[in-house]
Amino acid sequence: MNKHLIDKLLAEYKSPEELLGKNGLLEQLTKAILRRVLRDESTQWCSDERCPPQRGSDSKRDGKTERRNGEFEIVDIEAPRYRESSRNSKAAIKRGTRFAFLDNKILALYALGLSTREIQGHLEEMYPGERSLAPISSRTDAVDEEVKAWQSRPLDALYPLVYLDARMVKIRIRGKVETRAVHMATGITLGGQKDVLGLWTSADDGAKFWVHVLTELQNRGVKDILIVCSDELKGFRQAVQTVCPRTSVQLCILHMVRASLNYVSWKERRAVARDLKLIYRAPDQEEAERQLVNFAQQWDERYPSVGALWRRQWSGVVPFFRLPLEIRKIIYTTNALESLNVRLGRTINRRSVFPSEESVLNAAYLALRNLNIKRIAVHGWKEALNHFSILWETRFPQNTL
Repeated sequence: MNKHLIDKLLAEYKSPEELLGKNGLLEQLTKAILRRVLRDESTQWCSDERCPPQRGSDSKRDGKTERRNGEFEIVDIEAPRYRESSRNSKAAIKRGTRFAFLDNKILALYALGLSTREIQGHLEEMYPGERSLAPISSRTDAVDEEVKAWQSRPLDALYPLVYLDARMVKIRIRGKVETRAVHMATGITLGGQKDVLGLWTSADDGAKFWVHVLTELQNRGVKDILIVCSDELKGFRQAVQTVCPRTSVQLCILHMVRASLNYVSWKERRAVARDLKLIYRAPDQEEAERQLVNFAQQWDERYPSVGALWRRQWSGVVPFFRLPLEIRKIIYTTNALESLNVRLGRTINRRSVFPSEESVLNAAYLALRNLNIKRIAVHGWKEALNHFSILWETRFPQNTL
């Protein structure tokens, strides 16, 4: 739109209510534009301006009807009515649909874990006037169905690598606020693509819970997982031995580094991370143990908890050095996983308490939905895939390479 025209339109308006309120400039412009579009559509459909009724004609006008453009009472307009039911105006949206920008607002607020009534209050603050709960509920209900479909979608038969990660959240359960974990499983496919397999909440991690998660993955088509990278989760190894006895459990280097940096001041995190890298990127176990001793000499005086953590979990780290370097690089190259964790963390941290478990899962799903991680290639995957196919030859499908 021409800048001078905009200045002219805004010259006489002095308050937001005059622009955005009832009968304000925005509403008047919207009505004028829609009426113009409807008139042009009508003229195009009926070559005769008066369009007199004729026997056998499908393009007859049949008066006018009041129509609301969107469910949020943005504008009420008079729309031409036609006897031919196939005449659907693109401008005069039928009752029951919404403006896309309001849908986006609803989803953004819902992703923060807000209830439908809280969303209603925010919309009324942003756009003066009463807002019905029905369109808000219909949009959030659609998200609920979308999440259920996503959580039950079919998965690949084989994942060479699966990462398990967790975030702690506060959820209101039966009137009480409880701290629960939101677990996210991210798999790497044979094609080297990252895929979030599912999201789960739990109050108390244990073998029973992990048996449920692994069984759910199997029911969705997962026949085999070669390596699972995770923290030392309570009951997890026992569950893997029960449900997936051939799967190797590797202590996740990403989790170890992240847990270590929680003890370190921001000013020295870069230096500590650099020295930790010398440990887990060592060519063999002997060199890694030497680097761990050097790390303790350098940092134990200021951050004794970091060295103690690695020494305490060392038995879980050691199997990592028995893997070929090409596979180890894939395990500790975690940039794409970190982007997922950052996105999930930002969403969860914005809400101090979620009203339900479903709201947490929906918020996490909406946060991850637009992050197309499948497009992020895993660097060095072809080399790692060759080693996977050799080490697990009997479990590897043919014609993969």
